[in-house]
Amino acid sequence: MLKKYHTTMLGEAGTDEAGRGCLAGPVTAAAVILPEGFANDMLNDSKLLSHNNRTILRPLIETGCAGFGVAHIHPEKIDEINILNAAILAMHQAIDRLTIFPKFVIVDGNKFRPYREIPYECIVKGDSKYMSIAAASVLAKTHRDAYMAELHEKYPVYNWKKNKGYPTKEHREAIREYGLSPYHRRSFRQLPEQMALTL
Repeated sequence: MLKKYHTTMLGEAGTDEAGRGCLAGPVTAAAVILPEGFANDMLNDSKLLSHNNRTILRPLIETGCAGFGVAHIHPEKIDEINILNAAILAMHQAIDRLTIFPKFVIVDGNKFRPYREIPYECIVKGDSKYMSIAAASVLAKTHRDAYMAELHEKYPVYNWKKNKGYPTKEHREAIREYGLSPYHRRSFRQLPEQMALTL
């Protein structure tokens, strides 16, 4: 059973990201503030939901929340500052886009950096504990999936519509055959043999 709030402060925002382990595309974060009366029995960590249920939840969250923000950090920036820093930057930018300034932020995971003067707490597996983080996980995942489906139209050989840029066998075989696109992360190990030593 997900809890509504971590603190007693009104305007508590939950934030989460999606796409950290992908070979291509952005890392995407969302931040969500839920009103006191919000309830949805389907809501859960996005990884535990079907694609269909995430699709149903997205508009319910966006119309039912007190405020939300979504941000993409693209491969060039990921390669420049590394994926952890890019994920934190995405969460900061998602908080920037909230229409209500949050009084407190709860973050999925164990790594974050202060955002302005707002107090925060990192919560491991927070997306399966708190509704606002679960809602943020759904928005981050659905917005990123939609973006990858658009990129699929430009580069269908990688089948991003299906694999969303994750390192599936099919995706890696396409990289082997067609090389890297402008949307691949150059700082990531794209193929296993990149780690092999030539002696």
